[in-house]
Amino acid sequence: MRDFSARLATADEIEKWDSHVLSNPGGGNVLQSASYAEVKSHHGWNPIYLVFTGQGYTTYNLAIEKSVPGLGSLWYLIKGPDVAEPAHVPQVLDALRRLIKESKRKVFAIKVEPDIVDSPEVRAQFAGAGLVKTFNLQPNDSTALLDTTPEIDQVLKNISSRGRNAVRRAIREAADVRRVEPTEENMRTMYQLMSHIEDRSAARMRSYDYYHRFWSNFVAAGQGRFYFAFEDGEPTVGAFVIAYGKKGTYKDGGSKPRRNQYGDSHLVQWTAITELKEDFGIEQYDFCGTPPSDQLKNKEHPHHGLGLFKTSFSKTVTDFVGCYDLVLDPLRYKIWNTIGERVARQIYWRRHQQPFY
Repeated sequence: MRDFSARLATADEIEKWDSHVLSNPGGGNVLQSASYAEVKSHHGWNPIYLVFTGQGYTTYNLAIEKSVPGLGSLWYLIKGPDVAEPAHVPQVLDALRRLIKESKRKVFAIKVEPDIVDSPEVRAQFAGAGLVKTFNLQPNDSTALLDTTPEIDQVLKNISSRGRNAVRRAIREAADVRRVEPTEENMRTMYQLMSHIEDRSAARMRSYDYYHRFWSNFVAAGQGRFYFAFEDGEPTVGAFVIAYGKKGTYKDGGSKPRRNQYGDSHLVQWTAITELKEDFGIEQYDFCGTPPSDQLKNKEHPHHGLGLFKTSFSKTVTDFVGCYDLVLDPLRYKIWNTIGERVARQIYWRRHQQPFY
């Protein structure tokens, strides 16, 4: 008996996509959402809505597809598949392989990225199933996660003394931190604040149009919010956060350098956490990206400073397994892996000034 079956979602399932994703074993992921699928559809990717059934449950997963001239299609199960245990990943992918073959789609490889905690056992299991480890794509493949299930006063007590003291001092000194409306002006201010972070790092920002669509989609879905800190009436720290099911995510952030108010960034996060817990009942808050746990003390790591800030809320870093490739056509995959991907990413950046993924 086959462990899982795979099919395309129906029109009705796609219309109610978020409710289905949130019923998945892992509670869903914001990058599997309807809002995110719509964003990627405007940036070179075709959303494909997949349904897998087996082992006593059904899981709904978004794949995004990009056509590669001369090679066929590359699929990316971004932050998926969402399964009940690691052993189910190869079983789901076997079902997907069959679906692709039966539908005669010219897919040469599938990238998968399940939110499964990394371990030698899981790596061995994936390797035994023929999955090929590749470079990670998402910033929160290593991340700081804060448990927000206790009462809010206890959540504050549970964070590190450094983070707790920064929050309390900012409150004591009446730092001006508040949720702001998703206006065009505030979105452009947010983008400008993010550019200050880019100035201090090797990161490449996506276009304003990309972020505008992303933020607008999640705001319209009732899931996204902006929070700013102000000095002398001017925004100096910004954050865009998302509540998706029981999970909160610190998706985007930025700040001006050389600010006067101590703890303003901490209070922005604390205000967002407090309100997302109160309004949505979030049980976990993802700070969305740190250095890997074994690189936290490496001052040369490009995310060292961000890691210090985020781990002042959650002392431990969770490393997920990251990105793996399922090879469907060995020859075309070899071409892709040796030269095709590098060339495709360079061409896409030159044409669109946007990352390929």
